[in-house]
Amino acid sequence: MGILSNILGKIFPSSHAANAPAAGNAPPTTAGTGAAAPAGGAATASAPPAAMSEVDVEGMLNGLAAKSSEKLNWRTSIVDLMKLLGLDSSLTARKELAQELHYSGDMNDSAAMNIWLHRQVMTKVAANGGKVPADLKD
Repeated sequence: MGILSNILGKIFPSSHAANAPAAGNAPPTTAGTGAAAPAGGAATASAPPAAMSEVDVEGMLNGLAAKSSEKLNWRTSIVDLMKLLGLDSSLTARKELAQELHYSGDMNDSAAMNIWLHRQVMTKVAANGGKVPADLKD
């Protein structure tokens, strides 16, 4: 997943399981991981603890927002969230994200799409080990 992977990559530390290649492409990586597992057992053993760690997403994003020269409301705006993370927040990028997340609504209704995208992204962040306020998830 291109844009979602970029979002997860900006939120989670590089050692976090959400940033593992398997996060976006499980089938191809699983075969590669299976072949590499016997040779690198120690590396495989260190991966599960990273998956168990939870990232305080609210604290991290609030910290970024405090340092930003713009007033960005990441809690309600997918555009502001993407800007805060230093990602392209254009309509084209958001439509691409909507396709990645299988949005079935009208992409020309950007307001509805943006609300849906924000909820989906927060839900995906939570599913990958992010501590996200309950009111921001589906």
